Amino acid sequence: MQTTIEAGAIMGKTHDLCQTILDQPEFQSIRLRIDQFMVNDTARGQYELLSEKGQFLQHKQQQGLELTGEEVADFESLREKFSADPVARGFMEAQQEMHEMQESIMKHVAKTFELGRVPTAEDFSGSCGSGCGCH
Repeated sequence: MQTTIEAGAIMGKTHDLCQTILDQPEFQSIRLRIDQFMVNDTARGQYELLSEKGQFLQHKQQQGLELTGEEVADFESLREKFSADPVARGFMEAQQEMHEMQESIMKHVAKTFELGRVPTAEDFSGSCGSGCGCH
């Protein structure tokens, strides 16, 4: 079922939000670091190798098998080598910044739906919400 939201004011404002995000210098910096990583075959290869090794070790642990000291040392060596590469480090930092930006936007949108109004800074401080049992 298609809604009228797709062509309405909400989509127009969503488009404006997307353009505002793209126009931010912080976002442009993030994209630049990601793009630099994507064209760097060495850094990408290191990342793929590190990811594969990490997945293998995680799978092995999930199967209840013990990791050898050699396997752990090999993984740590790969991770240190990857982290020492400025392009790789920039990529990892850019990913984290992008994630934080997405989380912030999603929290604000979710809080808007929850409250039925635009949230304020006070709406995000202190308690984690009603029904959580922490207050």
